[in-house]
Amino acid sequence: MNLSAPITNSIAPTQTYGIESGEPYAIEARNLSIYYGDFRAVTDVNIKIPEKQITAIIGPSGCGKSTLIRAFNRMNELVPNTHIEGEIVFDGRNLYDRAVDPVEVRYRIGMVFQKPNPFPKSIYENVAWAARIHGYKGSMDELVETALKRAALWDEVKDILKQSALSLSGGQQQRLCIARALAIQPEVILMDEPASALDPIATLKIEELMHSLKENYTIVIVTHNMQQAARASDFTAMMMLTDNTRSGTVIEFDKTNTIFTRPSDKRTEDYVTGRFG
Repeated sequence: MNLSAPITNSIAPTQTYGIESGEPYAIEARNLSIYYGDFRAVTDVNIKIPEKQITAIIGPSGCGKSTLIRAFNRMNELVPNTHIEGEIVFDGRNLYDRAVDPVEVRYRIGMVFQKPNPFPKSIYENVAWAARIHGYKGSMDELVETALKRAALWDEVKDILKQSALSLSGGQQQRLCIARALAIQPEVILMDEPASALDPIATLKIEELMHSLKENYTIVIVTHNMQQAARASDFTAMMMLTDNTRSGTVIEFDKTNTIFTRPSDKRTEDYVTGRFG
């Protein structure tokens, strides 16, 4: 499969939120709507995700944040009767083209979930297993060490690599899951509320880790924590339910400082200042 092949039958977006024209972006959603059966959960999203930056997706519960982020690597297809309209463009190719292998998509666009989900294996095998099944042929020891270092976990586990990953704390388990995602060398990392189940100290470590990772990766994070979005992200997308269909859409997307200090949409201002949500 060649994700760099040109797009055919491309859809022209009606209005695209995000970065300025000409600036590099990693993923673009064009007129994207996402359905669960007949229900349209997300409506007409047009955004460009900046390359090697941290983009936060915020909004009230039920507005489609997780649905949107999971569409970026086709994880939504694991839910029965799910389908999309529109396009998600990555590396010049519509990810939902029939010729595109969803396994290859998830190899290049990794995912970290809300609740840490390490395998019931050793710390070492949690990192090595994903790379092994993807056919990695280099030094596994070096790969494991590099991934754990990038996830800021190596110094804490280098002497206990044979121990069960389930013996780690919640924060350590989440960083292990990030290391596991990094081991397959993705270009984009999606994080669906990665710190919501963690204590403040562990949350800070995740945020610091994201800042170090953006030098090499594009990061998209869903969060309900306004302070976290303001601290950790470079850009922020605000989602809201539409009045008529109760379907979620992006109403504003800008630099994070702009979203939190001078948003252009009154609904964004009301949400980030705590008037609702």
